[in-house]
Amino acid sequence: MENLNGLLAFVRAAQSQSFAAAAERMGISASAVGKSVARLEEKLSVRLFNRSTRRISLTDEGQLFFERCQQIVSQLEEAEQELVRISAEPRGKLRITAPAIGYRMLLPHLPEFRQRYPDVELDLDFSDRMADVIDEGFDIAIRSGELNSSQMMSRRLGPFRFAIIGSPAYFASHPAPLRPDDLYQHACLRYRFPGSGQWQEWEMTGVTPPELPLALSSNNLESILQATLQGLGLAYVPEFIVRPYIESGELVAVLQDYLKEGGKFSVVWPSSRHMLPKVRVFIDFLTEKQVLGEHTPE
Repeated sequence: MENLNGLLAFVRAAQSQSFAAAAERMGISASAVGKSVARLEEKLSVRLFNRSTRRISLTDEGQLFFERCQQIVSQLEEAEQELVRISAEPRGKLRITAPAIGYRMLLPHLPEFRQRYPDVELDLDFSDRMADVIDEGFDIAIRSGELNSSQMMSRRLGPFRFAIIGSPAYFASHPAPLRPDDLYQHACLRYRFPGSGQWQEWEMTGVTPPELPLALSSNNLESILQATLQGLGLAYVPEFIVRPYIESGELVAVLQDYLKEGGKFSVVWPSSRHMLPKVRVFIDFLTEKQVLGEHTPE
């Protein structure tokens, strides 16, 4: 940084041929400019200016150095102006990580976001692995459950319920369960968390079978959904991803009165004193659009 200050002082003095004029432009004293240039000359072991009581002029070595340094200072000024421009308007690449099934939550709303903010480039990572937002350079993550990181800020997107669902083809040969204990008589399709390998619990009031009959397991909710549509058994999934299938009759929800309140999604981002506009507008947009299809409390 000291070298950059010396370069800047040298360039400003060379442009104005005056330490005093350079000092006025930089907002420091003339003696500070002179000392910065003197330290630079000492470091380079070369005299950059011819000095007299009235004016300064570049030496041959100083002229050669000035031509290079002026380009450097100009590039630094352009970089600074670019950062100011970026920080003032929503633009640039926005890297987002979300659960694999999150595309069903986000994609229906993205055309409108792109129409509003055409200068924001969306880079989407849909995966059930728990990405390290900071180390992997993501701007935003969609997370479910409780969040316990002092390095992250968050805003709640809203709660969601779970649903136990099966296809009409499955129920044609299996009577619909009326109580949680009836699940003993059914083929169950279980979701397994990728990180821990643990099963997703089917949380219900009353007595829930401790060992559900297992027909299929997967660490990907999309495959669980497709297996359910194919009539392979019953699945326990977030209600918002199967709502269209329930409304169309492709899937049937059962045991709804026994299901407990589900989970919640939040949008999280690295703590920062300065939130970039591209991050701010996307977070505000998700909250505005109520991406879970339910009222989103603050």
